[in-house]
Amino acid sequence: QVQLVESGGGLVQAGGSLRLSCAASGRTFSNYYMGWFRQAPGKEREFVAVISWSGGSIYYADSVKGRFTISRDSAKNTVYLQMNSLKPEDTAVYYCAARTGWGTRDPMMYNYWGQGTQVTVSS
Repeated sequence: QVQLVESGGGLVQAGGSLRLSCAASGRTFSNYYMGWFRQAPGKEREFVAVISWSGGSIYYADSVKGRFTISRDSAKNTVYLQMNSLKPEDTAVYYCAARTGWGTRDPMMYNYWGQGTQVTVSS
């Protein structure tokens, strides 16, 4: 059974940085795509970034492009989301997700989810 555990969330001032981690276990992830999504109160879950386990394919939402960086450490089975120049509108619960096949922005296509980690950006 795939398990995803996020960490690294917290409270930060606008303009600050955070690095989220997603520790994956339970499978060999060589053919998986790992995504980050976020959900703010009263809003739908939205795509943030996705990476192939090989690292060869990476996509970002336009709203975070140039500020966020997704990466993975295969040896540690961990995916990261480095978030810089944070804005109050980045405030949300951030989720890590996994699926096989190809990368997609559609959260409905992901089979496995972590429990989420709260990111709050104050103005």
